[in-house]
Amino acid sequence: MTIQITPLEAFNDNYIWAIHNDQHCYVVDPGQSRPVNAYLENKQLTLSGILITHHHHDHVGGLVELQHQHNCPAWGPDDDRIDGDVRRLSEADWVDMDTLNRRLQILFIPGHTLSHIAFYNDDWLFCGDTLFSLGCGRMFEGHPAMFVESLDKIMALPDHLNVYCGHEYTQSNGRFARAVEPDSIALADFCRRVDIIRKSNQPSLPSQLGTEKKINPFLRCHNPIFRQQLESQLNRPINNAVDCFAHLRQWKDEF
Repeated sequence: MTIQITPLEAFNDNYIWAIHNDQHCYVVDPGQSRPVNAYLENKQLTLSGILITHHHHDHVGGLVELQHQHNCPAWGPDDDRIDGDVRRLSEADWVDMDTLNRRLQILFIPGHTLSHIAFYNDDWLFCGDTLFSLGCGRMFEGHPAMFVESLDKIMALPDHLNVYCGHEYTQSNGRFARAVEPDSIALADFCRRVDIIRKSNQPSLPSQLGTEKKINPFLRCHNPIFRQQLESQLNRPINNAVDCFAHLRQWKDEF
């Protein structure tokens, strides 16, 4: 059976990702229960499981209610701040989505939070708030070296993966990315396409990981030419990838 992945809007800019065939559904990061229940009812789907990337309320707020209503399992990071009956995962683990005949591997990617994980297979990457299209998450609990190591793990994944992030931040991230690299034709073209998509009220996601590797500034911190350009813009020395990330993240926070 064909598998669809559908973004369910929550709060102002969150996406809850619904992964389903014509009978069964798994959801990623249900910050609210109402959008999930509405979609399940509309499509006549059974909720088979819930996947959690990190503990923030806008990603777990609907978890307990959905488990109570649908009596389904949930998987997430080993973090006591997540309520509900959650099977705690580490990087060596995986999730069998039995009703969809799919398996997801786990990537431990701290930085946004200390216990953040991602789910991935040969086609998909559900990365929560660690990586966004043209950006990355705020560094609430981690430190630059930790975040760079997490992004390096993502960089090692295949280019063809579709990237399913937790928020619709692509346009605002694009404005920052263009400030960092104002002469990038590829970046400018990508941002124009995103603007057209968003004008029609369509999601800019998923993105493709290979594209992000080329134009997302936070994935280019190991590139010496990129670091030299950033040095010139900021008028300060940048010694390595961690230093580059730290300066970029500070600039973005103040942007």
